[in-house]
Amino acid sequence: MKKQLKVVVTGGPGGGKTTALDLFRRELGNKIAVVPEAATVLFSGGIPRSDNEQMVKIIQKTIFQLQKNLEEIHKKQFPDRLLVCDRGSLDGLAYWPGTESDFFKGINSTFEHEIARYDAVIFFESAAITGHDISSNNPVRNESTDQAAELDVKLQKIWSRHPHFYFVGSSESFVRKIMFGIMTIENVINMHRRP
Repeated sequence: MKKQLKVVVTGGPGGGKTTALDLFRRELGNKIAVVPEAATVLFSGGIPRSDNEQMVKIIQKTIFQLQKNLEEIHKKQFPDRLLVCDRGSLDGLAYWPGTESDFFKGINSTFEHEIARYDAVIFFESAAITGHDISSNNPVRNESTDQAAELDVKLQKIWSRHPHFYFVGSSESFVRKIMFGIMTIENVINMHRRP
């Protein structure tokens, strides 16, 4: 049986990821299924954000499990489509208030196992990196420009270890970012169609 392909779209807050995913959905239609962001599902469902370290760890473990389950649901629901994930299982590492080994112990997995779950990563750099406004239409996002820039650096450090990592800089025009993202997704689809 042919392996179902999975691409992560990630990056720091304010990179245009949410808008890009809406446009990918419109442009690529039934070639893809977009897996929603687990953190947004959780926080918009009434779970409050917390600064308490123990709470943050519980929340991140919950997001991790929810992410994997959402991917599994979409995999079963759309077996013939490429899954485009709004963030991936490794995003939680950037938010984890502890060491990398502590994170993997907490989620009972390894870096190698998690990175291998995805065929490609498209990273949208946050506008915060260049000091631009990162206001969002996502009501559960609350990072300051400084926090967004810091998260962007952490996320890039994590995901750039993927062998198929595609970086979209914040200085690019938004239209170019979208076109690059769509071309990358189509390339991943076509690359795996070859015999």
